[in-house]
Amino acid sequence: MVDFVGGDPNSDKAECPAIWRAPGGAYIRGKTVTDPQLTARFSEDVGKGEDETDVWVPDRLFPAIREAVNDTYEPGRKGRGPHDFETLAAAAEQSVIRFETRDAYDRTEADGFDKWRETGDATNHDLGEFGDIVQSAVSRGVRWRRVRIISRPMSEYMRWEHAVTHANIAVGEDIRWLWRDQAADLLVPAADCWVFDDRVIRWNFQRGDDSNPHMYTFSSDPRIARDIAGAFELAWNRATPHAEFKPE
Repeated sequence: MVDFVGGDPNSDKAECPAIWRAPGGAYIRGKTVTDPQLTARFSEDVGKGEDETDVWVPDRLFPAIREAVNDTYEPGRKGRGPHDFETLAAAAEQSVIRFETRDAYDRTEADGFDKWRETGDATNHDLGEFGDIVQSAVSRGVRWRRVRIISRPMSEYMRWEHAVTHANIAVGEDIRWLWRDQAADLLVPAADCWVFDDRVIRWNFQRGDDSNPHMYTFSSDPRIARDIAGAFELAWNRATPHAEFKPE
């Protein structure tokens, strides 16, 4: 039996150090210590087993730790739950950025693709729930941007995306396009990702056949967030605004 005791009430809105009580001990989630000097310093006081790791937690977690130690928490507590795109977007306060580096995505999830392919018509493209999420964020003052790094000539999928981008623009998203050969000297992420407030990254991984396994990983490592945000700005400044971009 494992009971959730508590987390840092003032931590990042998407990731949170926390403690769980279990018979005979407790489990703690925190930031992995990667500084070798700190690891060496800790080892001066106590040995470290091969199956052990060092973590850092803020002092704001101490009240929950005390509750776990003193067994004063009430059973049945619930945490914030797992990450999801909607929660991360709703928590954004300043910016949301999106790196796209593929030439095709899962066509089974591309509403309207087949119709466009047959008729060339994409005038009534509906973004559905995603459009509502963007509009809500933009109405709060969040700057929502996306850069697409693509090959030339454009793939059929990218031509469709270009045709329906007017719907993204209408809900407040700012989108630019960058030819892959013009981005060759940029150090961009190897996988598509979202970055929220330059702090939380959500990567998503497509399969080689372009299908979407809905596999995501997250990070709030400030070094990674800084590097990706910096790479985005370089790509953004070099990319062409959607209204000015000419497909090839």
